[in-house]
Amino acid sequence: MSVETTDTTYQLYRDIIGVHSPWIITAVTKAETERKITVRIEHDRSIVAHCPTCGQAAKVHDTRTRVLRYLDTCQYETFLEVHVPRVKCSVDGVIQMDIPFAEKHSRFTSRFEMAVVVWLQSSPISDVASNFDLSWDEVDGIMQRAVRRGIARRKSKTLEHLGIDETSFQKRHEYVTVVLDKSNGSVIDVLDGRKAEALAYWLKAHKTEDLAQIKSISMDMWDPFIKAVREVVPNWEEIIAFDRFHVSKCFNDAVDKTRRFEHSRFLKETGRSPLDKTRFQWLYNSGNIDNRCNNRRWFLDLTRLNIMTARAWQIKEAASTLWDYSYMGVAKKSWKALLSWICRCRIPAMIKVGKTIKNYFWGIMNAIRLKETNGMAESKNARIQHIKRMACGFRNRVRFRVAILFHLGNLDMSPSTI
Repeated sequence: MSVETTDTTYQLYRDIIGVHSPWIITAVTKAETERKITVRIEHDRSIVAHCPTCGQAAKVHDTRTRVLRYLDTCQYETFLEVHVPRVKCSVDGVIQMDIPFAEKHSRFTSRFEMAVVVWLQSSPISDVASNFDLSWDEVDGIMQRAVRRGIARRKSKTLEHLGIDETSFQKRHEYVTVVLDKSNGSVIDVLDGRKAEALAYWLKAHKTEDLAQIKSISMDMWDPFIKAVREVVPNWEEIIAFDRFHVSKCFNDAVDKTRRFEHSRFLKETGRSPLDKTRFQWLYNSGNIDNRCNNRRWFLDLTRLNIMTARAWQIKEAASTLWDYSYMGVAKKSWKALLSWICRCRIPAMIKVGKTIKNYFWGIMNAIRLKETNGMAESKNARIQHIKRMACGFRNRVRFRVAILFHLGNLDMSPSTI
């Protein structure tokens, strides 16, 4: 081990670390075999210490040593050996002084933690741990502290447009509930499970007057979510909006179920089926593709056949055009006409969808009136699944919640001492 004592070395590390009065560097040591540099930092004894709580002058009682990991100096791991005074205050007693290099109870400097946080935003924990020569738990601890800082710094604001959706945590129908602030696209919270109790408990944590300011809550037609909002939010009948994409999925599922049934019947009766290899053609939205191209004409001829699948497809296509009305009277009339058509179609899967639409008709009308969808929540759901794949899955719900808030919470996670 060699000791560097030149003023140039001290000045270099003062500038790099940002050491200012009343702190001074008293030694810089280099361990060549361990590829390690240790910078010793002490409180200047010529400067009067002050109580960190009340601010009055106090005598130094003793010191405690904190060893903090700093950013590497070239190929050398760098550590700060900070000798932190404990002062004896006449008001607060013996209390340890704060240091400007790291937060309390952390074994890393603030700049080191910030570097790890930046890397974590685009890399999995295992890669970051390997790059910084840390353990998996150490990196996870930095992530959790960053999320706690971000949540603590969140400013209280009135929630106006919420999105609620569930996302899978593990297999076997293990879910969490994601609450989204659609005004800025940030995930507010991640709740355990997808039952009504968890969402109702979260809503009850807000003041009644704040809940009354909510203008819309977008969700799918999941009864526990509806029940929770109905129990807590006063004007729930006017603000719950059912997502158009989930309604469209109901129609698509009905068309596909009808196609599979009819395809099997054709094969059983004649050995041939006009529906062979046509699954995705029935599910495309004709309004988003060019139906005039040669590859599509044969399918349009198929839709003119007198078969149940073609009739179900026509109902689905008609339903996709009923979401952009400006006048609610016209919208209600058009949807009721569609429901009447569904009742007469004699297609079991589509009739079942019609009953679902009748039960949730009020929420569909709210979605049209409010011009709200849950598309933003679905987009966040896709990103959550990417986070889960990047981490190779999560066994712990707490860590899953932390990861979602870390990446999608729009939090200010920088250490307070930076």
